[in-house]
Amino acid sequence: MAVGPGTLPEFFPVAGVRLGIASAGIKTPGRKDLVVLELAEGSRVAGIFTTNQFCAAPVTVARQHLATAQPRFLVINTGNANAGTGVQGMSDALETCSALAREAGVEAAAVLPFSTGVIGEPLPLGRLVTALPAALADLSEDHWAEAAAGIMTTDTRPKGSSRQVMIDGQRVTISGISKGAGMIRPNMATMLGFIATDAHIEPRLLQELASELGDLSFNRITIDSDTSTNDACMLIATGQCGAGEIDRQSPGLPALREALAEVFLELAHAIVRDGEGATKFVTLEVSEAANQDEALAVAYTVAHSPLVKTALYASDPNWGRILAAVGRAGVAGLDLDAIEIWLGNVCLVRDGGRAEDYSEARGQAVMDQEEITIHIKLKRGEVRERVWTCDFSHDYVTINAEYRT
Repeated sequence: MAVGPGTLPEFFPVAGVRLGIASAGIKTPGRKDLVVLELAEGSRVAGIFTTNQFCAAPVTVARQHLATAQPRFLVINTGNANAGTGVQGMSDALETCSALAREAGVEAAAVLPFSTGVIGEPLPLGRLVTALPAALADLSEDHWAEAAAGIMTTDTRPKGSSRQVMIDGQRVTISGISKGAGMIRPNMATMLGFIATDAHIEPRLLQELASELGDLSFNRITIDSDTSTNDACMLIATGQCGAGEIDRQSPGLPALREALAEVFLELAHAIVRDGEGATKFVTLEVSEAANQDEALAVAYTVAHSPLVKTALYASDPNWGRILAAVGRAGVAGLDLDAIEIWLGNVCLVRDGGRAEDYSEARGQAVMDQEEITIHIKLKRGEVRERVWTCDFSHDYVTINAEYRT
């Protein structure tokens, strides 16, 4: 199950990026589960990673390599997270980089590793290394769609986004892929995201954009409130478009930021739409808050409530569950008589109780839709925040109960 059509876009090739896909048989024999990205020399890479303290070995290695060398290759395997694997896991992550480096003729520090899949199982390193030559032989600038499928785990469909924008008279391309369907609650989530542009972006600005745009997209989605061990989102700038370097003072920066933001958000939304067992795509909007912290506290409390999420699955306008979640969000001094709670264009709560003009039929009409907005007005200030989530269905339990079988 998933919400919306989920068709991949037409991917615009990004000058300076080639992608190769191969089958290593890491979890399922014959499945394309190994992806390699080759970056042109001089490319710049910025990233954000999971905040889970039990972070996976590849996360640790990717952070270390990103701090010491200019990345030339990214290698991603699915089917095994290489997390909770101790000293052996670190050794396997490092050897993955070394093996690819030997094949490609670069230093090991120029390789960033990423893994996703089952936690606590040893990485089948031999199978992964054996498949690396096939992935390198498959490198092509046109393999974005194949790579999007190659990084899937419990995803039911590949996820991608692509844009082109004119900056300083030059056409700039942005393309990206993401994966994730469960164990999603930033910061970050069981998700991987890889966004590349052929723009030439000043390094510190590149990291600022990765952090800023990641915070407003991948760090605003939640499936089940679980933060994974392996999350990473990488922003790559190859500098191959022919335009000059973009810094904070560049007149083309607003257009580039807007296009990048659209790609980040589209990839993040695709994860929610494909949430494990999802049948609803839900926007939680909290407005008129005093500050960002309280707005997000309310939004996430509602988004994480199993009672709210199961009501959404049942298309049951049980607005009392939303009201109760708002009340336990930990925001001190709420004026309950001032708060309004809306379901789409239907006001549920006003003046401390059910809105006088609310009817079950009007609420039901909204709940029957696939895409729903829950809007909570706190009447305390001018801050507005959005979080995106989905419902909890029977399939969510089945998928996670049978994950290792």
